[in-house]
This record gives sequence, C-alpha cells and structure tokens, in this order.
Amino acid sequence: MIPVMKTSLAAALVFMTLASVAAADDFKLVSNQRIACGRGLAPGKLNTATCKSYAYVFNTKTSEYSRCQVTLALTRDNKEVINVQADGNCVKKPRIFDADSHYSFDATETEPPNTNSFFGPGGFAVWASDNAKQKVRGCITIASGLGTDVSRCVDMTFQ
Repeated sequence: MIPVMKTSLAAALVFMTLASVAAADDFKLVSNQRIACGRGLAPGKLNTATCKSYAYVFNTKTSEYSRCQVTLALTRDNKEVINVQADGNCVKKPRIFDADSHYSFDATETEPPNTNSFFGPGGFAVWASDNAKQKVRGCITIASGLGTDVSRCVDMTFQ
C-alpha cells in the first residue's frame, strides 16, 4: 500500500510541476487589429469583395509572437451571393529579446496597397518592452518586392 501511495504522490507532483511549467507562459492577443477590404468586378457583372484582417498573439515571457491573418472573399451577382470563401492561419515569428522576462507588445499594419505603396503589400511594425527594465525594441518588416521580407529591430535609447 505504501509503494502505491508513493507512486501516486510522485505522479501528482510530476503533474503539478508540468501544469505550472505549462502555465508559466502567458499569451496575449494584441488589441490593435486591422482590416482592409477590396472590391473587384469580374465578367458577367459579378462583384467580389475580399477582406483581410491581422492580429498578433504574443508570449509575454519569451517575446515570441505569431502574426495571424483571416481572409473572407464574397462573390455575388445582382441578385444573390454566389460564393463565400474564408481561411486563416498564424505564422510564428522569432523572439524579439534573447532572454526570458515579462514583456509588453503592440503591433500595427501598413495600409493596403495603393499609389503610395512602393513595394507592394507593405509591412508591419512591432514594439516590445521589458516590464521589469527600461528596455524597448522597435521592429519594422516590409515586403522587398522580390518575394522576401526585410526586417530590422532597433533598441531604443533614453536621453
């Protein structure tokens, strides 16, 4: 009976340890989501509207984040909705700071492509700060127009 109790106690301790490790990372949804929509005309008087929205999920301990996108495309004629398609996914990005701490994060998207857009779909900016130290890093990612993104981060100085 005592070996069973020891085994049960050990299993309970392992479970509680794993649960506390799993709970150690805190994920936050950034409140600065954007949406951009466009319209198109197709042959046969079909109208298509496509909307995209982006959001960011941030790990406040490790400073890793994911950029999430959802897209909805609606095709209609003058009388009815013909087709609706939706998809979405999140892409994990590298950590902003090397060491674990307790961080804050914000992000913003550029405007959709227009006459002021030199490189196509534009890009996004992210800001992260250490909640325990006066440490802030700003990062900008833009589309190069050559199929790859260019990303740079700068540590802020305080004067």
